[in-house]
Amino acid sequence: MGSLNLKIIFRFLGLTAVLNGVFMFIAIPFSMYHQEVAQMGILNAGIVTVFIGLILYFFNKPTSTNIQKKEGYLIVTLGWLTLSITGMLPYLFTGTIPSITNAFFETLSGYSTTGSSILTDIEAMPKGILFWRSATHWIGGMGIIVLTIAILPLLGIGGMQLFMAEAPGPSADKLHPRITDTAKRLWLIYVTLTFAEFFLLKVAGMSWFDAINHAMATVSTGGFSTKSGSIGAFNSAGIDYVSSIFMILASLPILIYLQIYKGKISNFFKDQQINTFLAIIILSCTLVVFYLWFYNIKDISDAIRHGLFNVISIITGTGYTTDNYNLWGAFPIYLLFFGMFVGGCAGSTTCGIKVFRFQILFETARNQIKKILHPHGVFISHYNNKKLSDDVVTSVMSFFFIFILSFIIITLLLSTTQLDFITSLSAAATSLANVGPGLGSSIGPEGNFFGIPFGAKWILIFAMLIGRLELFTVLVLVMPQFWKK
Repeated sequence: MGSLNLKIIFRFLGLTAVLNGVFMFIAIPFSMYHQEVAQMGILNAGIVTVFIGLILYFFNKPTSTNIQKKEGYLIVTLGWLTLSITGMLPYLFTGTIPSITNAFFETLSGYSTTGSSILTDIEAMPKGILFWRSATHWIGGMGIIVLTIAILPLLGIGGMQLFMAEAPGPSADKLHPRITDTAKRLWLIYVTLTFAEFFLLKVAGMSWFDAINHAMATVSTGGFSTKSGSIGAFNSAGIDYVSSIFMILASLPILIYLQIYKGKISNFFKDQQINTFLAIIILSCTLVVFYLWFYNIKDISDAIRHGLFNVISIITGTGYTTDNYNLWGAFPIYLLFFGMFVGGCAGSTTCGIKVFRFQILFETARNQIKKILHPHGVFISHYNNKKLSDDVVTSVMSFFFIFILSFIIITLLLSTTQLDFITSLSAAATSLANVGPGLGSSIGPEGNFFGIPFGAKWILIFAMLIGRLELFTVLVLVMPQFWKK
C-alpha cells in the first residue's frame, strides 16, 4: 500500500483531540450551575486535551491531503484511542474515578456506546461529570455513523462495501474531503433527533438535566443514565415509551431521514434492512410480552411496558433497563442473550453483527440449498433488489466467522480471571456487541462492572474497541503484512 503518511494521521488525531477538549468545556457550566468543585478538574482536562490536539495539528502539516486505505485503518483505531485517553482526563483530574483502569473502562465504554459502567453510586457524581459521561456517548455515536457510512465502505470492512453508493469520495482507494459534506448533513439529523427526544422526555416528566443526558445516551444507543437504577428509576410509563421509540429511531440508517426529508418516503418501506429489523423487534417483543403475561410473571400492562422496553434496549444495544430481567425466567433471558448479537441497521449508531449481515447470510444459505436441490440451476443472491457481489458475500461471511471466534476467545480469556461461566459468557457478548448490561447478579441489570477483576476489565476494553470498530479495522493492524511497504 505504500509508505504511511504519518503527518496526515497525526493531524487527524490532533483535530480529534481539539474537538474532544471543546466538548469538555461544554460540561463546565453544568458544574458551575451546581457550584461543584469538579469544574476546575474538567477545565484543566479540557485545556490539556486542546493543547495536545493543537500541537499534533499544527506541527504535522502534510504535503498531501489524500488518505489511502492504510492511513484510514490507523486513523479510525488511533482516533478512538485518542478520544478515550484524553476523554478519561475529566474523571482523573476531578478524582471521581481515580483508577486509570476504571477511568479508561468507563470512557471507552462511553465512546463505543457500550454503556457498561463501573460506577456504583451514579447520583453522587458531580453533574458536570455526568454530562461529560453522556457526551462521550453522543460523540462516539456520531463518530460511528460517519465511520460506517463514509469510511468503512471504502475500506471494504465486513460487507460495508455494500453501501458504497452512500459513501462520498471518488474511489474505494482514497478517502476524500467530500466526507465532510456528508458529515454536515448527518450532524444536522443527529442533533435534530437529540433535541426532539430531549423535548419529549421533558414533557414526560424528566428534569431538563436528566432529559438532555438521556437524549444524548438514547440517540447514540449508548445507555449511560444519570440514575443507578437506569430508566427504571423514574418509574414512568411515558418516559419508557418515549425512550423505546427513540431507541428504534436511532437504530435505523440515519440517511433514511435525509431521504424522507427530500420526499422519498417510499424508500423507508422498500428498504429490506429496515423491514427485517422492525420485524425482529415486533416478533421478539410479542414473544416476551406473551411469555411474561402467560406465566403470570407480570400483569398485561407491565408485561407490555417492561417487555417492550427491555427487549428493544438489548437488541438495539442501548442497554437501558427498567426491570430485573434475570427474574423473568429462562426463555426471556435466552432471547435477550441472543438478541445482544443482532444490533440494528448499518448506518446507525447501533452495535452487534447488524441486520444486513444476517440477511446476506440467509440469502446465501438459501441459494446453497437451492443448488443442492437443482444442481444445474443458476441462482443469484440479491439484497434490496441489487445483485450481491462475491466480494460482499465473502466479506460478510468472514466478519461473522471472526465475530464468533472473537466471542469464544474473549469468553475463554475472561474465564481465566476467575469469573463464573454466565458472567464470562455474557460479559464477552455485551462488550463485543457493545450492549451494556450482562446476565447474572454481578453485571446484570441491577449490577455493574466495578467488581470485575483488573485483568478482565482490560480484556473487555479490547473487546469493546474491536466490536465497535467492526473487528477488521483493529485486527488488521496486528498483521505483519500491514506494516510492509
